[in-house]
Amino acid sequence: MDLSIRSTVAEEDIIESQVALKHLLKLAIELSSEHDTDRLLEHILESAIALSNAEGGTIYSVSEDAQLKFATLINEPLGLHMGGTSGKEIPFPAIPIYLENGSPNESALVALAAAKKDVIRIDDVYDCTDYDLSAARAMDKKTGYHTQSVLTVPMANHERDLNGVLQLINPRSKDKVVRFSSDLVELICSMSSLAAVALTNRQLIDDMETLFQAFTRLIAKAIDEKSPYTGGHCRRVPELTMMIADAVHDAQSGPMAEFKMTAADRHELSLAGWLHDCGKIAIPEYVMDKATKLHSVYDRIELVIAKIEIAKRDLELDYTKQIIKAEMLDQQQKANSLKEELQRALQALDDESEFLSRANIGGEFMKEADQQRVQNLADSYQVSIAGFEQSLLSKEEVYNLSIPRGTLTAEERVVINKHMDITLEMLEALPFPKHLKRVPEFAGGHHEKMDGTGYPKGLTRDQMSVPARIMAIADIFEALTAADRPYKDAKPLSECLFIMGKMKLGDHIDPDLFDVFVSSGVYLEYARQYLKPEQIDEIEIDKIPGYNKS
Repeated sequence: MDLSIRSTVAEEDIIESQVALKHLLKLAIELSSEHDTDRLLEHILESAIALSNAEGGTIYSVSEDAQLKFATLINEPLGLHMGGTSGKEIPFPAIPIYLENGSPNESALVALAAAKKDVIRIDDVYDCTDYDLSAARAMDKKTGYHTQSVLTVPMANHERDLNGVLQLINPRSKDKVVRFSSDLVELICSMSSLAAVALTNRQLIDDMETLFQAFTRLIAKAIDEKSPYTGGHCRRVPELTMMIADAVHDAQSGPMAEFKMTAADRHELSLAGWLHDCGKIAIPEYVMDKATKLHSVYDRIELVIAKIEIAKRDLELDYTKQIIKAEMLDQQQKANSLKEELQRALQALDDESEFLSRANIGGEFMKEADQQRVQNLADSYQVSIAGFEQSLLSKEEVYNLSIPRGTLTAEERVVINKHMDITLEMLEALPFPKHLKRVPEFAGGHHEKMDGTGYPKGLTRDQMSVPARIMAIADIFEALTAADRPYKDAKPLSECLFIMGKMKLGDHIDPDLFDVFVSSGVYLEYARQYLKPEQIDEIEIDKIPGYNKS
């Protein structure tokens, strides 16, 4: 061979090697950085087409029921680009790898390659009798295209698990269609192996992400089974959190106009929303769902009422003896007076019974006079039960019935608040990956206040991230509007916004976020989805305390 010819051939080989290396390096970078499986498959196909100088090709993904689904299809001469990032759906049905009897589907080349996990190379589709290529020829007849050389490569990972099939058609050399050379087949197979590993890694990551999301919902469901009221809260808060986050992200003016969230940020915040009360799983339900002041495993108001009935019985017995004695002594006026006293005493106990039943419900505020009335009742009446004289109300009953606000004692409120400590302990013990590192911070801040008087850490506004402050607003609004709590009535929307406006003025919630919450109409959008119709009353936005329209 002439020296100059050999030199030219060598130079062409070097150039081809450099081009191949360039494509492999580019693909390696894309495989390591791409997070979307569909785009990843498209990158693999495009790199394989460029590497082989093919006129087109198709890449398939593998479904759980062993079918090959068209992921991306490219054919340069026909001007086709479907699937992937093209925005065009591929109209072809999935191809089963196996027939109903379990044998390989030999009517489709890609299915046969997938079933046997073997590379299939065909130099001339119209001169091949080893495989059923009628489908390819029929497609050529329909499109006017001429398929000549075909390379079908099953993409299997290091464990021989199939996760895709790559098919290339008509490689060109000097503008002519040629066969796939052995070197090119080897190169494409190497590239496919690299791609298969990357796909496996991507699928593992996606599977782990799916598992973790399912785990977060499992915790919410566990709380739901333990407490239907708190479970509803655990489902609604993440929804409201993301509604507020989107509104803040979309804000075009005001202090929050610069705040933006990426898809990864939104995912992180959503997970935090689902996990924000996971510590409640360790809180006794008789405290968490304490519907009345005397509620424990059951509502002990019935026991108090029973003791009042015993007191009434004792009064009736005592007065009856005196009345009978007076009548025997022919002291009818005294007997009548005793009867009137008895009726007044019985009525007084009935009044006290009604009062205690009302006091047991709890509310926003209990007057000191009513608290003293509870104590006076305990001091004034004694009952005899099983031969033992005891106060009508025990010290523990007096203490609970005198709760000034709500239904929880100071000790029970400490137990409830401890759910945040438990939540943080649970979340901080989890080895969150880098893109979820802020989940504990987001979830752990929804009971903090902007002035530092919240819990569990007493953080101020400057010490909290915007997402954590968003979650605080979501948590409060959901709690105020909830209609499924046994210990309070559902509040109308106007009252909830009035209370939150006062909280803004009191430096309890973020003022800028609250203004976006109102001005964006998120409160109304949420109300229409989750509130009872009778709760949605007329709102005069300008009269909400502290609200500033940006």
